[in-house]
Amino acid sequence: MNSYELALVLNAKIEDDQRADTLEKVKSVLTRFGAEVKDIDEWGKKKLAYEIQKMSEGFYYFIHFDAEPEAPAEIESRMRIMDNVLRFLCVRQDA
Repeated sequence: MNSYELALVLNAKIEDDQRADTLEKVKSVLTRFGAEVKDIDEWGKKKLAYEIQKMSEGFYYFIHFDAEPEAPAEIESRMRIMDNVLRFLCVRQDA
């Protein structure tokens, strides 16, 4: 198992309960592919470096998890089609 970090930028214009639901969907995708979520860092609302879909702000989350090497590709393919996810990046963390 490798350690990974998933950086998420969620739509800032959605309600708190919708944002929580989106985060739960992300966690369920992670566990579906055998990932073990270690922790979630919520950075809150931040200004984006450039506009994405005519939005200048987004909610930032960093999810640390352990998973098999095949899991990040599957997770990223699911993130691409999720509503309210503006950007994402999954990187492997060195030990």
